[in-house]
Amino acid sequence: METMTVQRVVHAPIGEVFDWLTTTTNYTASPLALRCRLTRPGRDTPYGVGAIRSHLWLIGWFRERITHHDRPHATEYVVHASLPPARHELGRMTFTEIAGGATQVTWTTRAEIALPLIGGALTRTVARPLITRAFRTILDAAETALAATPR
Repeated sequence: METMTVQRVVHAPIGEVFDWLTTTTNYTASPLALRCRLTRPGRDTPYGVGAIRSHLWLIGWFRERITHHDRPHATEYVVHASLPPARHELGRMTFTEIAGGATQVTWTTRAEIALPLIGGALTRTVARPLITRAFRTILDAAETALAATPR
């Protein structure tokens, strides 16, 4: 299993950043995300606990279930189906308010490609750089979208 973490400061208030990054349809603002949709709403809020999200990225297809939703501080998910097949233990975004009204975002996932003998090596050499790049492009898209929002 590989742990992959990407951090970014987004220059917008914590609530706006949380809402933007937990709304999966926003991910298509990244050039690596082709189609992202909410398949089933969560119990208390559309992207809350129990929500099912479906993502088609250039790196693969993923169906995720939200397991934790603590607006505006954290959200967690698990990938329960994917192509290529993967084992996934954790997906988490945490949000910390910082000086000047900006937000520190930390996005972590723990996963590996589920192929006998070569899955670990493929995860380190291929999946890790692609996943962290995808996360960075989504965080960049959040910065671009939210920095342009008048307050």
